[in-house]
Amino acid sequence: MSIKALAAKLFANIIHHQTQKWVDNPVQTQERVFKDLLAQAQHTAFGKDHHFKEIHDHRDFVQRVPIRDYEGLRSYIDRTVAGESNVLWPGKPLYFAKTSGTTSGAKYIPLTKESLPYHIQAARNAILEYIYETGKADFVDGKMIFLQGSPVLEQKNQINFGRLSGIVAHYVPKYLQKNRLPSWETNCVEDWETKVDLIVEETVDQNLTVISGIPSWVQMYFEKLQAKAGQPVGDIFKHFELFIYGGVNYEPYRAKFEQLIGRSVPSIELFPASEGFFAYQDSQTQKGLLLLLNSGIFYEFIAVANFYDAQPQRLTIGEVELGVNYVMIISTNAGLWGYNIGDTIEFTSLKPYRVVVSGRIKHFISAFGEHVIGKEVESALQLAMQGTKIQVNEFSVAPQIAPESGLPYHEWFIEFGQEPDNLEQFALKIDQAMREQNVYYDDLIAGKVLRTVKVTPVAAEGFQHYMKSIGKLGGQNKLPRLSNDRGIVDQLIKKE
Repeated sequence: MSIKALAAKLFANIIHHQTQKWVDNPVQTQERVFKDLLAQAQHTAFGKDHHFKEIHDHRDFVQRVPIRDYEGLRSYIDRTVAGESNVLWPGKPLYFAKTSGTTSGAKYIPLTKESLPYHIQAARNAILEYIYETGKADFVDGKMIFLQGSPVLEQKNQINFGRLSGIVAHYVPKYLQKNRLPSWETNCVEDWETKVDLIVEETVDQNLTVISGIPSWVQMYFEKLQAKAGQPVGDIFKHFELFIYGGVNYEPYRAKFEQLIGRSVPSIELFPASEGFFAYQDSQTQKGLLLLLNSGIFYEFIAVANFYDAQPQRLTIGEVELGVNYVMIISTNAGLWGYNIGDTIEFTSLKPYRVVVSGRIKHFISAFGEHVIGKEVESALQLAMQGTKIQVNEFSVAPQIAPESGLPYHEWFIEFGQEPDNLEQFALKIDQAMREQNVYYDDLIAGKVLRTVKVTPVAAEGFQHYMKSIGKLGGQNKLPRLSNDRGIVDQLIKKE
């Protein structure tokens, strides 16, 4: 074992034991974060408008700080973007992470000197927890690639603007710089297809041991690698030992990845966003991601079933239950207050607090009252594929409310890597899995309000062409797994 690998194991041991201190005291940790946030922001414009000095507990906070999304906070954010200080958080942000909003156009999420270090630490600690649990550290001696957005930043009113992944690229630790790929010049290329081609050229003859990125875009990279080298990715990179991903569920991609790689590779799941780094996989044996309660973020949770009530109950960490679908609300040391990030989660463990991302509050199908969420369609597809050679590259689901004949149905648009022998039988397996997970959907099928699902194959690279057509190819962009209308799939059909 190299000195670098040995040092990594020692550091992993230190970080694990530091983490356990707050893991073992979750409620007290969140109470401390809550009080610290209020104390630091009480003299900001937002703090004065919402009487932070008079907030003594969570009940007071709920009465004074309503739940908001980006549009709800936009007036404050716009003032900050314009260069005003002490609006949402003391001083000015270090950066604004620019994201693509579906309803708000471009969104600008503040990153402060207090919040940014937690983004860096969380990504680092996820790897260190893996080393601590498995004892594997030799991969630190190889090359590591991170498929991410361009690190080129704009500046306005003395604040830098850019993609989160591009901002974070400026903070790669010095001890990783020599190991990191692709080159800075290639990382700065904006066009995704050109960028991936350049990355293939730079990496095909390297000793890559760690690969990180959103699965759909890593798959594109793997396919180009395989086409160039004429062999599986696992043969190109014989010491490829760890895949790190976030943004989407890996399971629908797993079979295709193992075919491209030629073997199984351990993975670590992350739950990062511009608004904060919320959780990471801390165990290879336990389900769920460790919710980061000590990272300058105060969490609240609202049951999805009650989210649209006039005054839904806002729960703190000590009040949540297993198996309930919650909307996650955050208040942060970047100045987001009572902020709905749009993600829904479920707790898989309460000791420690681990979560899985179940979907997006705006990404669902309930055209007939079925309340289908992302986790359910992903699980149904995975169950239907079990024990088969079927491979799925990408998929999205939408309702067909007004078919030319017969009953309405859910239509699954799937780009297969390996198609099923019998498409109708595969569709019935998906439908049965959906019925077992969602009682409302089951009732609609049993009551003959809906017919069973229809699977519509999508041509190779069909989803990539669609994402390119809307300017969202590559980087951190993700295809919605499901929609309550046919806006996405109708555009997809036009591309066929």
